[in-house]
Parts: sequence; C-alpha cells; structure tokens
Amino acid sequence: MAKTRMALELGMGTSLRKGDYTRAAVRAVQDALWRNSVSFAEAFGFEKSDMLIDVEIGVQKPDEVDKGEVKAVLPYGNGTVQVVAGGLDVPKPDGDGVTILANAAVVISFDMERKGEGA
Repeated sequence: MAKTRMALELGMGTSLRKGDYTRAAVRAVQDALWRNSVSFAEAFGFEKSDMLIDVEIGVQKPDEVDKGEVKAVLPYGNGTVQVVAGGLDVPKPDGDGVTILANAAVVISFDMERKGEGA
C-alpha cells in the first residue's frame, strides 16, 4: 500500500467542569474537523469512505479516553485512534479537580496505488 498523507488537521478540546478526558478528546477531534470541508477525495477519484484517518490524542490520562467514542466522531473513512500522554490539566482555583485540555492531530491519507491497480 502506498499510504499518502493528504491533510493534517489540528484541534483542541476541553472538559471544563466534569473532568471527562473522553469528552475533551471528542471535542478536540470535532475542533479539527468541523471547520474544514475536505473535498479532495473526489478530485483523486476516491470515495470519502476510502479515506484512511489516523487520530492521535494527547491528554494527561490516556487510559481514561474511550477510543470508540472518539472514533465515532469521524464522519466517514477508515479510522484509527491512538491516545498518548500530552495535553494539559489545569488545577481549579478551589483545589477541587482540574480543567482538561486535549490536543488532537487528525491525519487524512489515501492508498494512492489502489486506484492504479489493474490499469
């Protein structure tokens, strides 16, 4: 497979009150995707479902992110989700919990050889 990177989108998400790492991660992916309209699939003769989408999320507690919920945000394509240590936990002034910041990198690729096979 000739996996060719076509786009990189970056986003940030937060959980301000509930301490929910998954919610912050979902919001980060939404931030990366929701202000863009990726239309190059058709330009290269692909369907949107042919997109190979790799999501990397950075949060302070990676084990607390539900990867399935993050992947469910992707509107189409074949997605993978990796969660790593990163992001930021900001202590609340009253000492009761943290505000969570999650960072997302969403890489969109295509298998550029697949369309040329058999030609």
